[in-house]
Amino acid sequence: MDKNENPVDQIDDNVEIPVVGKKESTLEVSRRGFLGAGAVATAAGAVPMTAAMFAASAKAQAADAGNNKAFVHPGELDEYYGFWSGGHSGEVRIMGLPSMRELMRIPVFNTDSATGWGLTDESKRIKGDSAHLHAGDSHHPHMSMTDGRYNGKYVFINDKANSRVARIRCDVMKTDKMLTVPNVQAIHGLRVQKVPYTKYVICNGEFEIPLVNDGSTMEDVSTYRSLFNVIDAETMEVTFQVMVDGNLDNTDADYDGRFFASTCYNSEMGMTLGEMVSAERDHVVVFDLHACEKALKAGKFKTYNGNKVPVLDGTKGSQLTRYIPVPKSPHGMNTSPNGEYFVANGKLSPTVSVISIKKLPDLFADKIKPRDAIVAEPELGLGPLHTAFDNKGNAYTTLFLDSQIAKWNVEEAIQAYQGKKVNYIRQKLDVHYQPGHNHTSAGETRDADGKWLISLCKFSKDRFLPVGPLRPENDQLIDISGDEMKLVHDGPTYAEPHDCMIVHRSKLKPKKLWTRDDPIFADTIAMAKKDGVNVETDNKVIRDGNKVRVYMTSVAPMFGLSEFKVKQGNEVTIVVTNLDNIEDVTHGFCMTNHGVQMEVGPQATSSITFTANQPGVQWFYCNWFCHALHMEMRGRMFVEPK
Repeated sequence: MDKNENPVDQIDDNVEIPVVGKKESTLEVSRRGFLGAGAVATAAGAVPMTAAMFAASAKAQAADAGNNKAFVHPGELDEYYGFWSGGHSGEVRIMGLPSMRELMRIPVFNTDSATGWGLTDESKRIKGDSAHLHAGDSHHPHMSMTDGRYNGKYVFINDKANSRVARIRCDVMKTDKMLTVPNVQAIHGLRVQKVPYTKYVICNGEFEIPLVNDGSTMEDVSTYRSLFNVIDAETMEVTFQVMVDGNLDNTDADYDGRFFASTCYNSEMGMTLGEMVSAERDHVVVFDLHACEKALKAGKFKTYNGNKVPVLDGTKGSQLTRYIPVPKSPHGMNTSPNGEYFVANGKLSPTVSVISIKKLPDLFADKIKPRDAIVAEPELGLGPLHTAFDNKGNAYTTLFLDSQIAKWNVEEAIQAYQGKKVNYIRQKLDVHYQPGHNHTSAGETRDADGKWLISLCKFSKDRFLPVGPLRPENDQLIDISGDEMKLVHDGPTYAEPHDCMIVHRSKLKPKKLWTRDDPIFADTIAMAKKDGVNVETDNKVIRDGNKVRVYMTSVAPMFGLSEFKVKQGNEVTIVVTNLDNIEDVTHGFCMTNHGVQMEVGPQATSSITFTANQPGVQWFYCNWFCHALHMEMRGRMFVEPK
């Protein structure tokens, strides 16, 4: 061996070596870390690692994994569901925690070729007036609640790019409603009403625009407003909007059903970066739901842009709102699980502002001044963005510029604000790198259990194998069940999952099969009835002028029709009903060379419409593996030329 050759370099790249003695993560395996240690050992004349040493290390790793609460053995189920926003992908992802396994991707604002979302007739009906949009920027997934606890009914998600809000049904994990919010641009922060139940979904129109945005006042900034939006959770229609001063950012609700609060930056109403950060303070806007509903009932609103959505005046001086000054450019807004505090995160200030919810009635009664509602303003570090909570009175704040999570005690921060000498910071943990949102297990509900914390990091740098200029981001799982935070998992992820939420598996009861009367495909079945077709028994071709509707069943491994004829230029609608009633037996329909494919789950009916523009033989096939004879599950469309 060459004297300059390191024996460690002869190790197979596929062999993973545990990092022995690294308390933060008994599961972490890092060849890079081992090589660094190996180089030191070799330089000191140590014996190179042998096969026996590899075996011992593997055995130690297995023992550590068996004792690690983050390790989920094959065949075991995770304790929690995690709902991750898909960021620029426009989807929502379901994760298992603590394994951090990706379980499912739910297409929402995007187009998905696997399921046919954005292609099928059912999905286009759900997307409504935005069916022509094939992209989105999903940010904040939040589940509906009853009495401040997740109820497993819906998850709501916003699309900042196209000013939309969508609803996901948790029984089938499919998007079933979508709304384009009028009068606004860039729906950002989103939360749900916590008590007595989720009657409303609340969200912010972030970018200020003229209320009458017809081009007549484009350069008159005095006409610009940002709107707070209150959406009916069942109908998915806007109940009312509230105009404010400044740019609304993130929002949250109290545990009494009265107050909503939003961080608000750009109090200057600036149009450039320099203008937007010139003031030393911006504000938190607090909305009184009861006062808003009273004003709505009394007709104290206006409408704009030809729609009927009521817009209330919540600008400074309104009885519907109060503006609490806080350090400049606040970002995250989070409610403590005990229902006592709103926490506004400073971003351009090293502090967070703790607002007493109990003092808000006095604020609205003008018995105290706005800053009197603040009971603490602890200094935590550089770039505080978002705060999560455990069940022991502790808060966890992401420090974007410091690349850390700061754990601090809320009550001791209040004592320090009162002048007592108290060290309210419990710990700071390095995360990798630049964390944005974080979330604790059930931490936005009364059921916060203080077990797990997720840090959604914007950069990963050297944490994973290089994959080109576009790097993955890094979701990190942190054990917070003990006195110290412990980093236990790195998880590469794609396209900025902006936010997430964690719910105990006991709260969710997903269906294993579709029910035949499901409203998602009710319109398709109604169309079939008009054509005199029973989709569960009939395999028919209905010709209606230039339109052709093809109804077929599917039972593994056959379609009910093996061939049908159309004319070139016909608009063809394929309706497939999956009669298999065994979970996992999903079929698909793909028409080759036409950009046509869709998922058809067991007992579901799905449809898709396209133009038969290519004469000759066009094969269709099942594109979801369903049977040993899956490859033979196919048929022909004969397209007669013009």
